[in-house]
Amino acid sequence: MTTDTAHRVDGARPADGTGAWAVLLPTGRYEAERLVHHDTLELTGLADAARPRPRPGDRVAVLVDAPPRLVALGRVTGAGGEEREDPDDPQSERVEAPLVVAYTRRAFDEPAPADALALDGPVTALDPAAFGALADRLGPPPQRRSWLVSLDLPIEAASPAEAVRLFWAYVQELGPRELPAFVSPSGDELAMQAFVLGAEANQDPEEDD
Repeated sequence: MTTDTAHRVDGARPADGTGAWAVLLPTGRYEAERLVHHDTLELTGLADAARPRPRPGDRVAVLVDAPPRLVALGRVTGAGGEEREDPDDPQSERVEAPLVVAYTRRAFDEPAPADALALDGPVTALDPAAFGALADRLGPPPQRRSWLVSLDLPIEAASPAEAVRLFWAYVQELGPRELPAFVSPSGDELAMQAFVLGAEANQDPEEDD
């Protein structure tokens, strides 16, 4: 049996992997994380934001503000702080290393309220019990299933190869903010929905009249 002090360094703070934190997404970052799947979240500008700072393995609750909502859970894989620009050169300039969080659960489409949580800047240390209570608000992970996702673009070109090149050029230029993607459960194409900006969007102009 271990005690709380067995998990602390110098009797002051949790050792690696036992801490819990709330990380607030910067303005505009929520939309970017919601539009495109990312395995990790990297944040900079936190050099003076947390003392002590997160350590690898620590649990993280990712939130957005106004109002406070929980949008993801994760684990710290890179603790941020400062590092040498050239790790092999001890005389090289020191630069900021990002705080890196590997996502373990995403709820960007259905955030959970976190109004009772008091945030102290972009990074806030949390009591493990408070973290657990916050994470429980997400409930069990939804069951995964197969989906068919398509993107149809009418393109004028001299050959199929040129049409494909133009297709990818348009996708890179316009992206999910302008191009509608069509998604349906596998085997149920009649349930197809169009999504723009990560949300369902009506593509029938007659229904808008």
